[in-house]
Amino acid sequence: MTPSVYVLEYHLVNYRRTWRSSAFSSLVLPLLTMLGFGLGVGSFVTGGVEGVPYLQWMVPGLIASTAAQVAVAESTWPVMSCFTWVKSYFAQAAAPLRPADILGGHVAFMLFRVLASAAAFLMVAFCFGALRSGWSLLVLPIALLLGAALAPLVAAYTASVTTDMYLAVLFRFAVLPMSLFSGVFFPIESLPTGLRWVALALPLSHGVDLSRAATLGLDPGPGAVWQVLYLLAWAVAGWFLASWRYRRRLVI
Repeated sequence: MTPSVYVLEYHLVNYRRTWRSSAFSSLVLPLLTMLGFGLGVGSFVTGGVEGVPYLQWMVPGLIASTAAQVAVAESTWPVMSCFTWVKSYFAQAAAPLRPADILGGHVAFMLFRVLASAAAFLMVAFCFGALRSGWSLLVLPIALLLGAALAPLVAAYTASVTTDMYLAVLFRFAVLPMSLFSGVFFPIESLPTGLRWVALALPLSHGVDLSRAATLGLDPGPGAVWQVLYLLAWAVAGWFLASWRYRRRLVI
């Protein structure tokens, strides 16, 4: 086994003590969202969006948004803890493990959490009849790709800051606007031109488009290939940045 697998095992063993609370929230959050936005707000959206009932139109965006938020959450305070509070990264580096091994194992755990959250949301959506196509299962690899586009990049950011105050700033001024303006709750086309280009530059908007095409059984067209490549580019750039920052912090 590669050394990263042992790091992944470490995080899985720790997660075994807390999985019940996260599993509960992973089911309750999509359930409340379905009731509040899908059935509550959706009942006022007559005619749906683009000819699709609002609940069915919104669900893929919510799954992608949940995947993005879980990826960011797992790569902020837990990473800060490993560097600053618990300092488990430094213990692993003394094992010895390379910074790339430490990063790879932790990112693998982050993607596991993204996949589990997306799967829970997908199951709740199925129970509400919000999935129109058998291609909906493709939402899971799309969620993984979106998580890979965000988690290493945010981990690099976390490895570069000194206090968790900057993590709250990240959520307030980056994650929240990204969730609001990436086509989750309304079409990007309804935004002003300037904001539309900003939304298209964000990885979440492409994850939302790909997920929506899968759950609605739409032909994504050739643009889907470019969207996948765009998310892969974010993932590669994030990995190199995170590897650099981890080496700076862990190699003495």
